[in-house]
Amino acid sequence: MDKLTTPGLSRIVDVARRAGVSTATVDRVLNRRPGVRAITKQRVFAAASELNYMPAEELQAAMTPKPMRLLFVLPAGTNRFLSTLGQLIAHSDVRLAPFNVRCQVDHIKSFNPELLAQRLWHHRDKVDGIAFMALEHPAVREAVDMLAARGVPTVTLISDILNARRAAYVGLDNRAAGRTAGFMIARFIGPRPAKVAMIAGSLSYRAHEEREMGFLHLFEELFPAIKVVGLREGHDDADRNYRQTRMLLGQHPDLAGIYNIGGAADGVGRALKEMNRARDVVFVGHGLTSDTRGLLIDGTMDAVITQNQLATVMSCIGIFNNLRAGRDAMQGIEASRSEIIFRENIPPLGS
Repeated sequence: MDKLTTPGLSRIVDVARRAGVSTATVDRVLNRRPGVRAITKQRVFAAASELNYMPAEELQAAMTPKPMRLLFVLPAGTNRFLSTLGQLIAHSDVRLAPFNVRCQVDHIKSFNPELLAQRLWHHRDKVDGIAFMALEHPAVREAVDMLAARGVPTVTLISDILNARRAAYVGLDNRAAGRTAGFMIARFIGPRPAKVAMIAGSLSYRAHEEREMGFLHLFEELFPAIKVVGLREGHDDADRNYRQTRMLLGQHPDLAGIYNIGGAADGVGRALKEMNRARDVVFVGHGLTSDTRGLLIDGTMDAVITQNQLATVMSCIGIFNNLRAGRDAMQGIEASRSEIIFRENIPPLGS
């Protein structure tokens, strides 16, 4: 039974007259239905309180916004950074309680834009906002635009999409990240001719494409003596990355560096160790996880470019809160910062 059917000391028309609105607006406000401006809600609540229209506890409940329902759509698979991000979100109820938000995670098959588009649209009536790792594809852009037209904002996470009506992007400057990786590898190799290679998850992710571009341009501009001999796609799968690394080392026995653009660094590390190249091939990648921690500690990996997962989640929640309140999406939201982790500055577990 709606609150307005509860007998009160005044009638709904009295509240509407006192607030200067229609009875339908009073109904929407006191039953927490959407479509009413914040200032109008304040007038209705004030009128209902002054007229003792309903018991104080019911009025307080009506004044408390419904929890914001947010969905995070992440790729399934062996990318440990993304899987730990999903676990963080799924088990954050207590941490997020003060923000009046409820988050859920939907894992979908990686690198499938049609499935991603379908899943985004599937949740159109179930959530108040969606954060997702975007794939560059017309079907995904169409889904984002349709959601925007329906009033469901989307935020791209880690990897952005162009020419779509997403509300904001939360993630690194990936072109700068690629340049940073290239600069570190070049400095580790030193002033000599050498060969380096890249392994990406998929160039369907704009993040991976931008990292590749930044990496290539860095060597063209500053280190022309170092030749980039190729790019392989491993789809963030450890076994595929393992095979790709062995093939690269077989084709280029003098390979001096590998940049793992995506996830599944453990596959690259396993191949380097098996071929006794862990100490002479410079290895830089992304995402501080249990795997990359181990590779840093044993010296197989030289550096990891990462971002704070909790800060990423909180930025998304801040953006959706801004949009709900009618503010600019990025008001008060700090840009994501890249962190470079070496063996000597690995943060303690759980930090």
